[in-house]
Formats: sequence, structure tokens, C-alpha cells
Amino acid sequence: MTDLQKDILVGLLFVTGIFGFISGDFIVSAVVFAAAAIFSNVHLTSRIKN
Repeated sequence: MTDLQKDILVGLLFVTGIFGFISGDFIVSAVVFAAAAIFSNVHLTSRIKN
């Protein structure tokens, strides 16, 4: 995956979490936000090591 694709994935996860929160699916939105945070952290850590 390129950096652009990873950034797009994190952005889509974040937007999906916002829509889930607005619609009232709080458990789903919490899981999506957590996935976005973990993926973003892994992505940034891999950038630092390279």
C-alpha cells in the first residue's frame, strides 16, 4: 500500500465513524474510531522507522 492509499483508508474509517455516531450506532462507531486510531498509529510508526 502506498502512503496515499493508507491516508485515504484512515480518512474513510474516520468519516464512517462520524456517520455511525450521528446515526446512533455508538458501538459500531467506537469500533471504527478505534480501528482508525490503531491503523493510523501503525502507519505513522512505520514512517518513522523508514
